[in-house]
Amino acid sequence: MLVGVGIGHPVDPADVEEFRSLAASAGSQCVDVVLATRPRPDPKYFVGSGKAEEIKARAEAESADLVLVDQTLSPSQERNLEKLIGRRVLDRNGLILDIFAQRARSFEGKLQVELAQLNHLSTRLVRGWTHLERQKGGIGLRGPGETQLETDRRLIGKRIRTLQARLEKVARQRDTGRRVRRDVPVPTVALVGYTNAGKSTLFNALTGSATYVANQLFATLDPTVRRLPLEGTGEVVLADTVGFIRQLPHELIAAFRSTLLEARDSDLLLHVVDAADPARSERIAQVREVLSGIGAGEVPELLVFNKIDRSGEPAHVAGDDRAPQVWCSARTGAGLDALKAAIARAVKPNLETVLLHVELAAAAVRSELYRRDAVRAERQRDDGSWELELALAPQELAVLAARRGVSRLGVSAGGQKKRVA
Repeated sequence: MLVGVGIGHPVDPADVEEFRSLAASAGSQCVDVVLATRPRPDPKYFVGSGKAEEIKARAEAESADLVLVDQTLSPSQERNLEKLIGRRVLDRNGLILDIFAQRARSFEGKLQVELAQLNHLSTRLVRGWTHLERQKGGIGLRGPGETQLETDRRLIGKRIRTLQARLEKVARQRDTGRRVRRDVPVPTVALVGYTNAGKSTLFNALTGSATYVANQLFATLDPTVRRLPLEGTGEVVLADTVGFIRQLPHELIAAFRSTLLEARDSDLLLHVVDAADPARSERIAQVREVLSGIGAGEVPELLVFNKIDRSGEPAHVAGDDRAPQVWCSARTGAGLDALKAAIARAVKPNLETVLLHVELAAAAVRSELYRRDAVRAERQRDDGSWELELALAPQELAVLAARRGVSRLGVSAGGQKKRVA
């Protein structure tokens, strides 16, 4: 049974449908929906005593064995509802954590989900084991002086510290990978957006990968990174990240911070939006709110309106250089060429054309430049070294010019080369 509660306003039908999709993604079958509107949450039941009695009666009538509440309940509210209704009660945070536990596949993802679950569970232990709180007396029954509740708290705290240490090690490894990518340097583009907006389908269509795709919320949790060749620009690194959702639990934001840093440290955000979603404006605002919370609010953004095959919009490019928009369909491929061109313009808006002298000892640099499609012309000298005409961003040229066996030459307006000090 689903319970939707509007605080200060009626429940939005779109929120009810989203919550129904969440429940279906967790593997449950909805038998009834109860809606309530309150000026403020009830301290005991959140929904009020009268509505709680109604939920109990309808749950018994429909033989529901689980009650899902589309709000964040306090531990006492969750226990009071369970005691009254006689069935298990789970709030929105607990439901999302359960979905994440089902979907995590990588070592890092499983650690992140377990940490979030334990942080959530630690708040539910208060008076949760009342039958074990007192120490037993009598011969042969005197324990070590620690109640079951205290034991659980200590074990959970120890496990949380272990998980945090392991995640810190994984985070350092990710930081190393990001530093290596910055030193190359290859621009990084992160796919972000509301869950089920088609990010993984778009990722597969652009890179030719086979990332898991399904028509459900949070189908993919683990970040995937692939290279994407762009004509006239070279390669960029495309990162697929976890989807966002309304009222994403704080425990998950904290646990997935190392994963979300892929978005914060990227050169461009591909903000994927479901073009067929009637609430797409609200979804855009909710995603931007989460991005600001992780420090990615200032990263340049390219809005990608996906699923135009469902919305009926034609493939086109709108907006200007400051706020570009691309309308496309990852499923049919319409507009993907325009999207690649928009990515190329966004990651390298100010390319500089120069001549670079590459000695034989630095032949690996020449191979790297060809792989990045940055070479416009080449001339080989008598000593075997090369003069390469390149189109690169200024910061990339500065990194290349500092490498051994590479020196920078300039190109005058008339096309005559001159040495640059």
